[in-house]
Amino acid sequence: MKKFYFVATAALVLFASRLEAQKGKASAPDNWFNLDYKLDKVPGVSSEKAYRELLQGKSAITVVVAVIDGGTEPDHEDLKDVIWVNEDEIPGNGIDDDNNGYIDDVHGWNFIGNKDGRNVGPDNLEVTRFYGAYRAMFEGKEESDIPAQQKELFLKWRKAYTEMSASREQYKPLEEGMNEITKFFAAVEAQAAGAPVTAETVKAVEAKGMAGFLQNALAKAIEGGKSYDTLKAAMVGRFDEIMKPLKFHYNPDLNTREIVGDNYEDGNERLYGNNDVEGPDGGHGTHVAGIIGAVRNNGVGMNGVADKVKLMVVRVVPDGDERDKDVANGIRYAVDNGAKVINMSFGKGWSYNKKLVDDAIRYAESKDVLMVHAAGNDAECNDTVPNYPNTRLTDGGRPNNWIEVGASSWNDKNVVASFSNFGKQQVDVFAPGVDIYSTVPDSKYDSYDGTSMASPVTAGVAALIRSYYPNLTAQQVKRCIMEGASPWKAKVLNPTTKKKTKLKELCVSGGIVNAYQALQIAAGMGKF
Repeated sequence: MKKFYFVATAALVLFASRLEAQKGKASAPDNWFNLDYKLDKVPGVSSEKAYRELLQGKSAITVVVAVIDGGTEPDHEDLKDVIWVNEDEIPGNGIDDDNNGYIDDVHGWNFIGNKDGRNVGPDNLEVTRFYGAYRAMFEGKEESDIPAQQKELFLKWRKAYTEMSASREQYKPLEEGMNEITKFFAAVEAQAAGAPVTAETVKAVEAKGMAGFLQNALAKAIEGGKSYDTLKAAMVGRFDEIMKPLKFHYNPDLNTREIVGDNYEDGNERLYGNNDVEGPDGGHGTHVAGIIGAVRNNGVGMNGVADKVKLMVVRVVPDGDERDKDVANGIRYAVDNGAKVINMSFGKGWSYNKKLVDDAIRYAESKDVLMVHAAGNDAECNDTVPNYPNTRLTDGGRPNNWIEVGASSWNDKNVVASFSNFGKQQVDVFAPGVDIYSTVPDSKYDSYDGTSMASPVTAGVAALIRSYYPNLTAQQVKRCIMEGASPWKAKVLNPTTKKKTKLKELCVSGGIVNAYQALQIAAGMGKF
């Protein structure tokens, strides 16, 4: 119960005294992910150094990078000049001019919407969908009731039920506590009797449970000049956000696929969706896009890693888990429409149709497209804990066009982000993923953390190599990035055990992406 008290209290205090909460927190240097460790004393990827010392005066081609994500704002002030435009499509005429099966796909495609313009927003998780899919078959049964040919499926379903139920259960105390707070707010307003609520009004009301825990914080915030109405609205809004997983993510009765209107069980179906590439919330995808290729040195916003890119937008990720059918179709769409690098800042712990995605990965490999994927933010080892999609393909092999990326920090005291997934076999390299300042909707900017940020940093470096050394294959570009990664000699904390270890125990390369060194290797390869 104390855990949930803390969450709710922290939410209120955050809104009540945000500046105070941030006091004393160190800030990352501006543009740190592009900086150089030796020159700038921060472990970025040395792209600024590469532009100054290696790339000046060199010719380059424009590379299309697909951002497969939750949506991207195409007219953002720092992105609009680098957003991919399908030149063979006439905007807004309602005709599939290029005959690729997608009508008016000017900047990309949205696989989680319908032809009438409706879009999927909050959604459930794959574990919840799996539980729901077999609930009628298995609910109320014991293992002894199950035929031998169904036991493996039953055990997986029971695991899903256990995981989903445990997740739902943790929200009950908070829900009960918020009911107490709601009654407390009503009592405070009754006490005020129409007058403005003061700190004294708040203190005069009897409060129990979570409401009692919050009473002092609320009173102090009001004494500090905050408005009661603003604090209440912020608290209720934060509560709704905290409870979203219970309402959507872990709700087995939710079926958002009705919005899309496809035949979900038909994995070969590809012509569905709409051309709304931003969707209802393009925050995450817009941030990712800016890291890869926001216009450099234009006096606006921030600098992306790559300077010769067009960003194709492919929307497949809702506020919940992406579906394998959409991911597979998103990959195929990107490949068929000219992407040479695909960034995928998403992942999940369960997979519905892994083979469908694996076949798309093999398709991208056959077309020489490099895929860059975020390792995940659960502080877990991907060698032992599933994170989908991944390179353990259903055909028994591993693709050579895939880079899995963990997140590193600007703080060289512990360069591995505390939240990052890792894996000596399954994670290839680390890249900046903490306090990354980039584009967000409405032509604004913000700093985010996550392997979701580390992946596009790496994708940007890949695009940089493919721009200046276009003869290199996807496999060779991966080799440049892996061999060019900067080894980290100091010990780091294992995100799971919190014990010190070497970075080479947490990823294949044992290093952090370095554009300068990768480009030097690429230059050598380009001679042959």
